[in-house]
This record gives sequence, structure tokens and C-alpha cells, in this order.
Amino acid sequence: MASFSHLRTTLVGRSRTFRSLRHRNFRLFYFGQQVSITGTWMQHVAQSWLVYRLTESSFMLGLVSATALVPILLFGLHSGVLADRVSRYRLFIATQVLAMAQALVLCILTLAGWVEPGHILVLAFFLGMVHALEMPVRHSFFAQLVPLDDLPNAVALNSGLIHVARLVGPAIAGWLVAWVGEGMVFLINAATFLAVIVALLAMRLLPRAPVREAERRAMDVREGLRFAWKHLHIRGVLSMVGMVSLVGISAAVLMPVFVAQVFQGGAQSLGWLLGAMGGGSLLGALVLARRRETAGLERLVAAGGCAAGVALTLFAFTEKFWLALVILPLVGFCLTMVIAPSNAYLQLSAPNHLRGRIMSLFAVTFHGLMPLGILAVGSIAEYVGASVTVAGCGMLLLLAALAYAFVGPRITTF
Repeated sequence: MASFSHLRTTLVGRSRTFRSLRHRNFRLFYFGQQVSITGTWMQHVAQSWLVYRLTESSFMLGLVSATALVPILLFGLHSGVLADRVSRYRLFIATQVLAMAQALVLCILTLAGWVEPGHILVLAFFLGMVHALEMPVRHSFFAQLVPLDDLPNAVALNSGLIHVARLVGPAIAGWLVAWVGEGMVFLINAATFLAVIVALLAMRLLPRAPVREAERRAMDVREGLRFAWKHLHIRGVLSMVGMVSLVGISAAVLMPVFVAQVFQGGAQSLGWLLGAMGGGSLLGALVLARRRETAGLERLVAAGGCAAGVALTLFAFTEKFWLALVILPLVGFCLTMVIAPSNAYLQLSAPNHLRGRIMSLFAVTFHGLMPLGILAVGSIAEYVGASVTVAGCGMLLLLAALAYAFVGPRITTF
């Protein structure tokens, strides 16, 4: 009888969707990250609820979220240079240790009853500094875990992993916050980092190809920017990712306001809403993972952006909780159809000695621009309300996607 290990390898090898999991290093990375990112989403929900409980301010929700993302905008490009110069493996381990320490400090402050909004802002900025380094390192690290032929599949599976965490993490956090409070959720998140650290230590990696002297001399931010600027298709992809970040995903910061003011719910309801959006994103990632060819993805990007804009607008004016649970998966599905193909294309377009810097551009465009959108969304909602603000975001996203549909596919080759 075949062993379980042989059976697992056979099934994974024959599965078009999960083909990257036949590589041992990627399997370790994948399952370690699944545990860790689930904990991160649990902390995100618990922290949002803690901020709103302490302040009852949508502006403070936006400020905390923006504070965690500003470092990516400020330092993300320089982190890409570091990812090309130094061992990405060692850098990745260091970022996980630092993130675990941040969760422990937040846990202690909360459980001791000392936590104040100022503490949360400082710790959010620290975690943002960690993420500014971690994101380009993590994205460029994929090329050391799988062959380039399997890289698009690995990116799609990683996107699915994140959205499984977005589905499961908020739902668990909603129950735990109501049961044991926010502090214990922060403690659980700290413990989950051990999974990815152990997985990284268990890997057997081949050494990176040596960097030629000419490439080493060109290792600065400007070289990555020049490469991206010279390729019109890369500029088109980054422009669409930036618009989705500014006016699409940023609207999710107002979910606690919808739960409290529109749906008259609590932490559990917030978990269900964010989990529903994550479920749609997961489905989108699995659909993309099954694709073998890359042709036609530009049409998916355009259609996904348009549909997400319409769905956000519909969600903004619904007063039924069950209807929100129907609409939000569509939003998540369509946003994934924009972001995941863009990520894979950029990784395949970049030579290895520039991959860290190109992926830092993706991180800055996707995550670094979010503070601007989040601050705008939180501020505007203070004056016109959450519903009108999210409807405006949906309409702007629709217009951006329509513009990309007419211009982007002409200059973008996936």
C-alpha cells in the first residue's frame, strides 16, 4: 500500500490548482504562513474593535490603519534594494521575530488595562516598519521556492492563503473578542508566528545565483524605477493596482461603523462581514490558480475592477445584514481578479537581481498608497456618513476600471 506521503505527492502533482505544493520548501512556507496570517487577521479585527471601543471614532479607525501602512510608502522602495542585496531568507526570519514581539507588547498592554489609542498608534507604526521590509522580501522569495514555470500558480495559491486567513481569522476573532477579550487574541497571534519561523528553519534552500559586479553597482532604488518606467505594460499594471488600493480596499476600514450604526451588531457581526469578503477573495484565487495560460488576464483585471465598483456601491446602501453577506464575497472575488494577476506578471517580468525592487514597487503601490485612501475615507465618513463614502469609493473604482479597460489592455501584455 502506498504511503500517505506518496499519496499526497501524487495527488498534489496531478492537481492543476495545487501543483506548486509538490515542492517541499513551498509546502513548508505555505502551511506556516497559513497559521501566521490567520493570526494576523485575528489581531487586525481585534485591534479595530479595540480602537472603536476606546474612541467610537471612524477617523481613529482610519488613522490607526493608515499609521500601519505609512512606513511602506516611505521605506518600501529602499527595502526592495535590501532584499536584492542581502539574504531574503534571513531577512524574512527577522521580520517574523519582530512582528511576534509587537503582538506580545500589544497583548501585555491590553491585558493589564494600560492600553490607550496612543499606544496602538505607536505599535501600528512599528508593525508597519516591519511590513515595509517583509513585503518585498516575501514576494521576491517565491522564486527561491518554486521553478519559474510554477511561479504564477504559487502566487495565486499564496493569494488564496491570505484570503483563507481573511475568511477564518475574522470569524474566530469575532467570537474570541466577545468571549475572552482583545488581549488574548493578540497573545494567540504572537504564538502563530512560531509556525512560520519553524517552517523557515526547516527549509533546504539552494544558494542564490551570484550577482554580477555590474548588477551590484546598479543596486539602488533608481535602477528599479528606471526598469519599471521603461516598460509600459508594467506601468499600466501598477497604475491599476494603485487605483484599487486607493478607492477599493480602503473602504473596508469603515466595516466597524456599518456593523455598529447600520446593522446594529457587535464584534461577531464584524467578523462575519470581513470573513464573507475573504471567502469571495479565496474563490477568486482558486479560479486563478487553475489557469495554465496567461493570455486574457488583462480582460479579467478590467472586468473585476468594474464589478467590484458596482458591488461596493450596492453594499453601501444595503440595510440588510444577510444581503451584505451576499454582496461582500463578490467584492472580494473581483478585487482578487485585479491584484493576483498583477503580482504574478510583475514577478515574471523582473530579472532576479531586480525582483526585490520591482516587488517593492508593487508593495508601495498596493499597500503604501492605502494610508492616503484610508485617511480620506475615514475623514469624509465623519462628515457625510459611511454609506455615502463607500458609495463614492465604488463609483471611483468603477470609473478607474473603465478607463483601464479602454487604455490598459492596449499597453499591457500578461
